[in-house]
Amino acid sequence: MSILEKIKAGLVKFMAGRRGADELSLALLIAGALLSLLSTILHTPVLSLLSMAVYIYTLFRMFSRNLEKRHAENAAFLKFWNGMTSGIRQFFNRLKNMKKYKYFKCPECKSRLRLPRGVGEVTVTCGKCHHAFKQKA
Repeated sequence: MSILEKIKAGLVKFMAGRRGADELSLALLIAGALLSLLSTILHTPVLSLLSMAVYIYTLFRMFSRNLEKRHAENAAFLKFWNGMTSGIRQFFNRLKNMKKYKYFKCPECKSRLRLPRGVGEVTVTCGKCHHAFKQKA
């Protein structure tokens, strides 16, 4: 057995029962890199310490054997991240289609609705709460 095979076998044995990198770990690595870059540009040692703390926490998460807790942390992060990116995506979609549709909110449940432009005043029924109201497009 060569030295490289022994190192590989040792790493496989060490990583047994560990999850490794997930989406939250990758996001933390990017955040740490951005903090490190900002600390270099602004010459702020506090940001440098904060980036080191983020790196240490990322390593802790990657090498942790408490898979249930790490999975719960990652699920909470993904719920937050998907909600945020969904809102941004919807905003740009509304901006792109602004000439074709008029966007407005239901007065009862505040959900977003749309009407094709130029149809005049129509009675709209919300698909979420089934509230009927008049809206001009």
